[in-house]
Amino acid sequence: MSTYKAPIRDMQFVLRDLLNIEKHYQTLPDCDEVNQDLIDSILGEASKFSENIVAPLYAVGDEVGCQRQEDGEVKTPPGFKEAYAQYVEAGWPSLDQPARYGGQDLPMSIGTPIREMNGTANWSWAMYPGLSQGAMETIDAHGSEEQKAIFMEPLVSGQWTGTMCLTEAHCGTDLGLLKTKAEPAADGTYRLTGSKIFISSGEHDMAENIVHIVLARLPDSPPGTKGISLFIVPKFIPNEDGSIGKRNQVVCGVLERKMGIHGNATAQLNFDGATGYLIGEVNKGLNYMFTFMNFARLGTGLQGLAHSELAFQKSLAYTRDRLQMRSLSGPKNPDGPADPIIVHADVRRMLLTQKSFAEGGRALIYYASTLGDILTKSDDPEARKMADEVLSFLTPIIKAFLTETGFESANLGLQCFGGHGYINEWGVEQNVRDARISMLYEGTTGIQALDLLGRKVLGTKGKALKMMTGFILDFCKDARSTREIRPYLKTIVKLTKQWKSLTRKIGFAAMRNRDAVGAASVDYIMFSGYLLLAVCWAASARAAHYRLSKGTNEAAFYEAKIQTAEFYFAKILPRTTSLYETMSTGPDTLMKMDADAFMF
Repeated sequence: MSTYKAPIRDMQFVLRDLLNIEKHYQTLPDCDEVNQDLIDSILGEASKFSENIVAPLYAVGDEVGCQRQEDGEVKTPPGFKEAYAQYVEAGWPSLDQPARYGGQDLPMSIGTPIREMNGTANWSWAMYPGLSQGAMETIDAHGSEEQKAIFMEPLVSGQWTGTMCLTEAHCGTDLGLLKTKAEPAADGTYRLTGSKIFISSGEHDMAENIVHIVLARLPDSPPGTKGISLFIVPKFIPNEDGSIGKRNQVVCGVLERKMGIHGNATAQLNFDGATGYLIGEVNKGLNYMFTFMNFARLGTGLQGLAHSELAFQKSLAYTRDRLQMRSLSGPKNPDGPADPIIVHADVRRMLLTQKSFAEGGRALIYYASTLGDILTKSDDPEARKMADEVLSFLTPIIKAFLTETGFESANLGLQCFGGHGYINEWGVEQNVRDARISMLYEGTTGIQALDLLGRKVLGTKGKALKMMTGFILDFCKDARSTREIRPYLKTIVKLTKQWKSLTRKIGFAAMRNRDAVGAASVDYIMFSGYLLLAVCWAASARAAHYRLSKGTNEAAFYEAKIQTAEFYFAKILPRTTSLYETMSTGPDTLMKMDADAFMF
């Protein structure tokens, strides 16, 4: 049975060869001393933790799950609490957090590989510290100085963890329907009453306090999304000195019985006059919450990458060992009873699909993390503005595309194992079950697609798309000096022009029928993802050719990059052709049938 091995060499390739990360850090205040040696040291130590401490808990988290006690407390699977204590003791939660709150002040792009390692090793476990990131970002960006003084340091250290509480039983994405009430109290705090469901890491025994970030409505607030406010509701109310005080009136009413991620406590939380602290201004809660949601969407994109990587690692190990049939082109293991199944073309198709999604997705999301560096650390207002606009455009694509391809990779992993994949011995079917939620978290693929096409593209009259296509065409122009990848660049330019023409076509159609946006949006976001991954693979091939031209003792590694790029452009990128066709057909075939006719 294979175990997780952190893909450090590929992480180094992305950071060094693609992103030129040392040069990037030299442009950021107080980051010029972050060099490759430091990065390699951090990656090495993090890999030991993910491989030796977190990965062994993967199966037990699924088999045992979380247990709700009679008093509403929750016991996490064996080993989870102890692993988290080691994580905190080693200082991992504070790695890329601000020094003013006790953090180590390293860039986000260093924290991203650490989160990837832990998530691939055991996504259920990694969610507990992962959700704290969004809570910290939200409080730091929108909270009062008093709130920051109380909550930030224990969150940064990992002593406390955080959650995001949006969903209610009667409303999912449509948050304007939420009913949780917040009544003003005489002491300036609020009393929250209501129930929230699907709260990841909502109750557990791993940290001494849990800081819930909660959407609620004041009694006199206007209806809909304009009347939503945002609150901090801790499990234990802090004393004035920051120490733990009395238990707040928020309890876990039930743990959801789920398809996957059994090791994470997905809770229904009941607020019964719970003490809450208003973040920012009244009725601005949804705007503030997008800080958390956007961070969570990138985190969920990282989840998609994790499932692709895990599927690939397990599949590769199994297909190299499993003997079955003979190669159609002649025996490859003549001294054995059969050939390893990795010699078969269809198995190669599945492996290379997983590899291209994992390594291409890594390049894309690591690039996004460098934009996060600029957004949070740069002292150049124009650079921050540009980073914000590009990251805003990329976020729904990363979330939707990487989770869709992560689930595809997980399914292909099960297929590589055949019947052995369908039983739980190998952990392959667990990866499929765990991966499935990623396409629902933080807004479904359809919601991300509407955000991209409706708000980010058509809502800006194409400004955001024009900016992105400009970057792509500039890359193609610059990369033409690498003769070997010119065919790739020609394809990318063609698809970029199609991307723009499709957008115009959908925009004109939407003027006549607004359903044209919804009819095309999911195909549109997948088209966008395949194109962006093509750019990542062209850049990877370019970097690999450069290294080979200079001479290297890692020729096999760089040649594999070039060969995977060849596969992606030949076997995966042509999916854009069918997406182009389906987007061009409009909404009529979807909307013509009367709703009652579906019942036959």
